[in-house]
Amino acid sequence: MDQVLKIRLKETVHVDQDRLAALYAELGDTGAEDVVCRAMEELALRLSHCSRLHSSSNLTELRKCARSLIAIGDQIGMHVLTRVARDVISAIDTGDGPALSATLARLIRIGEQSLTAIWDLQDITI
Repeated sequence: MDQVLKIRLKETVHVDQDRLAALYAELGDTGAEDVVCRAMEELALRLSHCSRLHSSSNLTELRKCARSLIAIGDQIGMHVLTRVARDVISAIDTGDGPALSATLARLIRIGEQSLTAIWDLQDITI
């Protein structure tokens, strides 16, 4: 065992700019910015909450929390986050503990990267 392989756990996260543009067209600049800011805040809180729920083995509430992340992701165009949150729910529903742990860790990474992607877009006019 002379060689160790290090796996980089970084995925490319995209924010659907068409979804954001539609949000801005529908709500105007101020309304859309308010929605996006609240969504970012909720996303950060719920990611942390998901982690705590998993640590306490509260799978019923973890499932609810993951569903709320799907709604947030759909609202502001975070399709990868939405897909991974669905994978977390699937792992809960099948009772696959190792898959749940791995998928939840991925959800948290994707969520953090999605927050960064939205933050970076704030300098871009839609």
